[in-house]
Amino acid sequence: MLSTIGGLGEFALITRVTSQFPRTDDVILGPGDDAAVVAAPDGRTVATTDLLVEGRHFRRDWSSARDVGHRAVAQNYADVAAMGARPTGLLIGFAAPPELPVAWAEEFTAGVRDECALAGGAVVGGDTVGSRTLTIAVTALGDLEGRAPVRRDGARPGDVVAYTGHLGLSAAGLALLERGLDGPALCLSEHRRPSPPYVAGPEAARLGATAMLDVSDGLAQDLGHVCRASGVSVRLEAEALRPEPELLEAVRVLGAPTGKAVDAARRLMVGGGEDHALAAVFPPEVVLPEHWHRVGTVGETPETGTRSTVTVDGNAVEHGGWDHFRRD
Repeated sequence: MLSTIGGLGEFALITRVTSQFPRTDDVILGPGDDAAVVAAPDGRTVATTDLLVEGRHFRRDWSSARDVGHRAVAQNYADVAAMGARPTGLLIGFAAPPELPVAWAEEFTAGVRDECALAGGAVVGGDTVGSRTLTIAVTALGDLEGRAPVRRDGARPGDVVAYTGHLGLSAAGLALLERGLDGPALCLSEHRRPSPPYVAGPEAARLGATAMLDVSDGLAQDLGHVCRASGVSVRLEAEALRPEPELLEAVRVLGAPTGKAVDAARRLMVGGGEDHALAAVFPPEVVLPEHWHRVGTVGETPETGTRSTVTVDGNAVEHGGWDHFRRD
């Protein structure tokens, strides 16, 4: 039957999918040969890879195929942006059961195409294979445009910690879905289709960011990576963590008392993940644009045995963000 990818066949599926992807100036040779050729004007290529496994990273009863396509691009290109680079290319591995509807694959393709239009870059190749579990593997490429990559090991005491994008909305969206609740809509949409601030990565590099990463596993846990790489500590300020109205609404819907809503929202901002905001460290003299929110400072190397390298108002924060191998 042609309504399933098994009935359509591998090569017909590849032809149908790849015909929907536009080309960009970075693509010298796109899908259709043994390998793609992507321009690297800088002489260096930023590369990252990630997996999405059904039941672990998405559920088809919670997210549409188009949602999953958006997410597949977003969580990879966010890592490219976090290095201070501009997205250029994507390679997608698609492992799926033969009974998967062709319509699902086409909607997934549309989501990938539309997110690439937002982020830049283009799909340049990939692979398909039959699998009992729907799994999507993405490799993303980026161009530094002559700048040094913004690594995790450049933070220095006295630097300023800031973020741009959303914090806490995706975690709230997941909690809402788990409870069977249908709002606030922005929290649900940010969980299904994260919206990384792609252009802010190169912007931070131009501003002189000394360290940067995307917030995929929780602000505290991810800043902990900067602390370990740089040999520093980070002091977050609770008053600087200002929850968005939709996040406050979500924690109330989830049961937080009115007087505790701000605290509950801040916990999601610090501990929630998968928003794919960008968190960066800047020299104190840098004047940050308004969309970069200053939330703390970098301190000295923590004492040996210190339980946490990230604190909020001096209180230790357990780096309790996402861990793929933590037992559920």
